[in-house]
Amino acid sequence: MGILSEIHVTSVTLILGMTVTLVGGFFVGYFLRKKFTEYQIKEAETLGQKIIEEAEKEAETRKKTVEVEMREHRMSMVSELEKEKDAHNRKLHKQEMALAEKEAELKLSIEKTRSAEQEFLNRKKDTEQQFQNLEQKQNEYKDLIQQEIHKLESLANYTAEEAKEAIRNEVLDEARLEAGKEIKRIEENAQRTAENEARRIISYAIQRLASDHVAESTVSVVELPNDDIKGRIIGREGRNIRALEQCTGIDLIIDDTPGAVVLSGFDPIRREIARRALEKLTLDGRIHPGRIEEVVNKCKKEVEQGIVKAGEQAIIDVGVDAMPAEMVKLLGRLQYRTSYTQNVLDHSKEVAWVCGAMAAEIGLDVKLAKRAGLLHDIGKAIDRHTDGTHTQLGVDIAKRYNEHQYVVNAIAAHHEDVEPESLYAVLVATGDTISASRPGARREMLETYTQRMSQLEEIGDSYKGVEKTYAIQAGREVRIIVLPESMTDEEANLLAKDIGKRIEKEVTYPGEIKITVVRESRFVSVAR
Repeated sequence: MGILSEIHVTSVTLILGMTVTLVGGFFVGYFLRKKFTEYQIKEAETLGQKIIEEAEKEAETRKKTVEVEMREHRMSMVSELEKEKDAHNRKLHKQEMALAEKEAELKLSIEKTRSAEQEFLNRKKDTEQQFQNLEQKQNEYKDLIQQEIHKLESLANYTAEEAKEAIRNEVLDEARLEAGKEIKRIEENAQRTAENEARRIISYAIQRLASDHVAESTVSVVELPNDDIKGRIIGREGRNIRALEQCTGIDLIIDDTPGAVVLSGFDPIRREIARRALEKLTLDGRIHPGRIEEVVNKCKKEVEQGIVKAGEQAIIDVGVDAMPAEMVKLLGRLQYRTSYTQNVLDHSKEVAWVCGAMAAEIGLDVKLAKRAGLLHDIGKAIDRHTDGTHTQLGVDIAKRYNEHQYVVNAIAAHHEDVEPESLYAVLVATGDTISASRPGARREMLETYTQRMSQLEEIGDSYKGVEKTYAIQAGREVRIIVLPESMTDEEANLLAKDIGKRIEKEVTYPGEIKITVVRESRFVSVAR
């Protein structure tokens, strides 16, 4: 028992010692950790203070740098604004000078026009007086005829009827020649001012034009990178070519022509869609019905956008006021419409420019004249899809969009279907004729051209005293050689007028035809 008691006391003592040691270690560790933590906090606060001070210094430096940069940028902006202001002021000054010069030119042109108008009126009065003198001379000729009749009746060799017939023939021939001389002189005097002024105005309008026209037909040719692609265009059992023709409404002609496919169709818009689609398909290489439909729809949208853009550009080029969107689209469709191979949109713009130039010369509203000229063939945008002439369709379109009554009448009257109600209709008809008839504007079939040339020469050769007739300058001039002993100069003048009237009645031709009668005597001698 004593040994066990000692062991128990020893164990308790040992446990108490260990407990005291552990508690003391804990408090020492806690104290050391607290001191170490306080030290780390002080180090962190010192480091943070340093970082804040450095950040404040860097922020101050950057602030000063930004202020300097802003000051320099502000100074450069002020300098640029001053330069732009000076340039704008110089530009305004130049525009003011140009406007002043144009105003002076316009005033001078108005004065010239008024002076020419007054001179024309004076000439007109002189011409009327000359016609009165001519009538007086004709009355004198009648009195002479009566006197000759009385003289011949007093002679026994003639009966009254025979005397009348002889005097009638003699006096009529003489009166005809005198009348021809007088008519020629009067016409020359009257036309010297009126025709010269009209030609000046029209020439001034024409010389401002320098338009090139490209002849178009009912076919388009698409070049291929190689002939191997033709088989892919046709497809298995022709499914690709059938799909393309069905989507576009255009016939594809694939023959032995190397590196080319021909697109045939009368609708130029569909032909353009087919051309673009075929080019995209050949470049892409993926050709099958699904892809064909996708590409054709995409090309349709591109062409429609191009049509609108062409209409808007035409309005900008001509310089007229804004139009409804639907009319702009119709105007753009004329880009794909041709008349005798002449592009109708280019023709319409050309007519607008001519009408504007002539309107400016005679003091009319230039913008209204241009608008009438630009829209005069608007009916051709839908004439292939709607019944009626292009003039009737154009009038309907113009009325639908509330165009000016002068514009509506100009569209209706430019082919003389109705009477012109204003000078604007006359200007449009004149501009249309100028644009369509000038050399190179339009082409025609060789057969029609040859037939017209032969018809002109046949008309000239049918007159008595004509030696030879030549149709020259592509049928725009007929030159007639007459026998000098068969007629006088006055009779040659009357012959030219008779042939001109007959050509107007019997021949269909664009523009005008000049008739020139040549009466020439030549005497040749040889000295040996």
